[in-house]
Amino acid sequence: MKFAIALFSAPHAPSSRRALLFAQAALAGGHEIVRLFFYQDGVHSASNSLVTPQDEQDLPRQWADFVTEHQLDGVVCIAAALRRGVLNAEEAQRYQRSAVNLGAPWALSGLGQLHDAVQSADRLICFGGP
Repeated sequence: MKFAIALFSAPHAPSSRRALLFAQAALAGGHEIVRLFFYQDGVHSASNSLVTPQDEQDLPRQWADFVTEHQLDGVVCIAAALRRGVLNAEEAQRYQRSAVNLGAPWALSGLGQLHDAVQSADRLICFGGP
């Protein structure tokens, strides 16, 4: 089965961990992940400026490692990211900001990428949200 996965919640929320565990289990079960789409507060999971307390799991690092290891398409909604100060080098330059906190393996793109993923997948699985 082909899955598109959307994460709406911040990395410290339980749903972020559940999303990662689901994605790992899906691949282990022989399924395919068409795209991981990080939206709303989920964009913080792609930020490399978060510092996780030593006694907690570093979900942003785990997500980045997972995406890299499996060569997945990890897309961060550009509108949600800009609103929350999650910027790659190009957007930081465009908006004259000094901080860059988004890099590989993440790609900034629009909500159309979620729509495209849904068209290619058998199922859209969403974690978190309002």
